[in-house]
Amino acid sequence: MSARTGPPTRPLVFLIAGEPSGDALGAKLMAALKIQVAAAGGSIEFAGVGGERMAAEGMHSLFPLADIAVMGLTEVLPRLPVILRRIDHTVAAVLALRPAAVVTIDAPSFCFRVAAKVRRKGIPVVHYVAPQLWAWRPDRARKLVGRVDHLLALFPFEPAFFRKVGVACSYVGHPVLEDAASPGNGARFRAQHGIGLETPLLIVLPGSRAGVVRRMLPIFAAAVARLRSQLANLAVVIPTVAGTHDHVAVVVSKWGTPATLVRDPETKRDAYAAATAALTVSGTATMELAVAGLPMVVAYRVSRMSAFFARRLIEVRHIAMPNLILERTLVPELVQEDCTPSRLAEAVAMLLRDPAQRAAQQGGLAEVCARLGRDGPSPSSRAARIILDLVATRHPAAAGS
Repeated sequence: MSARTGPPTRPLVFLIAGEPSGDALGAKLMAALKIQVAAAGGSIEFAGVGGERMAAEGMHSLFPLADIAVMGLTEVLPRLPVILRRIDHTVAAVLALRPAAVVTIDAPSFCFRVAAKVRRKGIPVVHYVAPQLWAWRPDRARKLVGRVDHLLALFPFEPAFFRKVGVACSYVGHPVLEDAASPGNGARFRAQHGIGLETPLLIVLPGSRAGVVRRMLPIFAAAVARLRSQLANLAVVIPTVAGTHDHVAVVVSKWGTPATLVRDPETKRDAYAAATAALTVSGTATMELAVAGLPMVVAYRVSRMSAFFARRLIEVRHIAMPNLILERTLVPELVQEDCTPSRLAEAVAMLLRDPAQRAAQQGGLAEVCARLGRDGPSPSSRAARIILDLVATRHPAAAGS
C-alpha cells in the first residue's frame, strides 16, 4: 500500500463499518456519494472496512467484518487481541492513504479509537450514527470533541444534546426510512413460498452479530416451538446476513419444523410485508420493522456480567427504539430475566391472535415514522452532502463542487 502524494485528483473516502448494520448504512452512503460527485462531473474512490454490501458498492475491505463485529464485555474480552490488532491495522492504512475524509459508522468502541489516532494527524473524521450517550454515560459526550469533526445523527433529538457539549452534529434521518420508498410485496412472498393468505407468518430476527445470534437463537427456537404447539400452521421466516447465515442455517435445519431463511434486501422487504408479527432482538431491526409497519416483540439477553454493568450505566427506561422515540411503551420489551421462551411465546401469541393489538402497534409505528420525517432528501443523501462539504474545505477541486 503506497502513500498518496499531493492533493487527490478525486477524493478518497475511507469508511469503517464495525458490524452488519453499519455495512448496510455504509453501502447506502457510498451510493449517495457516487451520485452526488458524478452529478458535479467528478468521481470518488473508497477504501476501508466493511461487509458484503459495501463490497458491492466497490470497496475492498481491509479484513473480514466478523473480526470486529462483537458486542458485550464478556463477548469482547476473548477477541480483544484481534480487535486491538485491527485498530492498529486500520490506523496504519488511513495514515498511508491520507484520505480526504474518514467516515466511521456506528461501532463506537472500535471507531472512536481509530478516529482519535488519525484525527491527530490532520485527517477529518465524520462519525455516522451519533452514539447513544444520552442513554448511558452522558458525561462522556465531551470526549468526542477531540475525536470527530462532525456527528451525523439518526434521531431528531440528538443534535441539541451534542451541541451543548461542543460537538458539531447534524440530523440526517434514519436510513431505514429509505426502504419506505420501496415497500415489499407480501402477496408475492406468500405465493413464492406456498404460504396461504390466512396463514399466520412470524418474522424471527435473532441478530446480525455472531455472538448475539448464538445467545439469542436457542431462546427464540424454544419460543417458536411453544408457538407451534399452539398454532400448528405457523409459518416462520428468518432474515440473515452473510456473517451469520451459515450458522443460522445449520441450527434451523435441526429444528424439526420448517423455517424459511432469506438474505437479500428485496426478499426481506417482501417477507416483512407478508408477515403477521415479528420476534426480534433490540437494535436496528426494530426500526426496519417500524418502517414496514410490522408489530413486534423485542427481546434481549446478555451475560450476567454485562447486565450488571449495563444496569448501572443506562439512564433510559426503554431499549427498543420505537419506545424511546415515542417516550412510552408501544412494543413489548422482554429483557434478561424476562427473556424466556415461555414469556416470548406468550407475548408473540397475543399479537398473532389479536388484530386489535396489531392495529394499535401499527398506529404507534406510523407515529414513529412521522416523528422521524419522510419528506425531502434521503438520509444517505443528506449524510453524503455533509461529508462532501467537509471534503471541499480541505480539497476544493477534489470534492466535485
